[in-house]
Amino acid sequence: MKDEIKKRYLFSKELVKKVGEKALDFYLNRENLNIEFKKGEHQDLVSIADKTIENIIKSELKLNFPNDGFLGEESGFDNIEQEFCWVIDPIDGTSPFLYGLHAWCISIAVLYQDKIVSGVIFDPVHNELFHAMKDNGAFLNNKSISTANAISLKDGLMGLGVSHRVHPNSFTPVMQNILLEGGMFIRNGSAALMLAYIAAGRLIGYFEPHINSWDTFAGILLINEAGGMTNNFMENDGLLKGNYILAASSKEIFDKLNDIRNLAVK
Repeated sequence: MKDEIKKRYLFSKELVKKVGEKALDFYLNRENLNIEFKKGEHQDLVSIADKTIENIIKSELKLNFPNDGFLGEESGFDNIEQEFCWVIDPIDGTSPFLYGLHAWCISIAVLYQDKIVSGVIFDPVHNELFHAMKDNGAFLNNKSISTANAISLKDGLMGLGVSHRVHPNSFTPVMQNILLEGGMFIRNGSAALMLAYIAAGRLIGYFEPHINSWDTFAGILLINEAGGMTNNFMENDGLLKGNYILAASSKEIFDKLNDIRNLAVK
């Protein structure tokens, strides 16, 4: 079965770079895009770029892996009960993408029997491909990467994220306590990129009170393969319903963030 996983991992790396060229072209000509708000979400934008990139990915997968399941942000799920299932975010960071900021990417993950076994995150603006296959380490382009050697929130930058799907009270106490611990944070609008940055040693942690699986799965594998820790996102039907995400570069940082989160949700 390892050969089948590797086949999908290698295919993912080529596919994400291929669609990355198309996404970058959309980005450089974004003034021509039609922008819509997703139903009920005043800050959740979608464009023809998101839909086109997902359609290309879905078509390529149907052609090359016709029996695999699929879950995409824009088109929903199909045959997710299959042993292999692809989980896709065609453009993570749509708002930065549409506003001309550089914090967006394409995320492709592969599940095998409900376990994440392959993850790729491609940042076309900076030509950075973060990729990992289970039990094979994590990489940025051709270089092996690992998480930062941090034991305190003072030892680096946190990533934070939030959406209007949740009440601010599920987020602001965490932010406050990170600051009280002497930590500092960024929010760039792309959870997938911030998770990849943990794997690459650029951030020491990430928290968001609710997020979808397609935003996180590739990043979760990258972090675990790079030596970090994440919560069990799959519990409580995280695949379809989403979950909170807590990720860290080390056990010490994870435990500290978990304590902070537990205080916030009491």
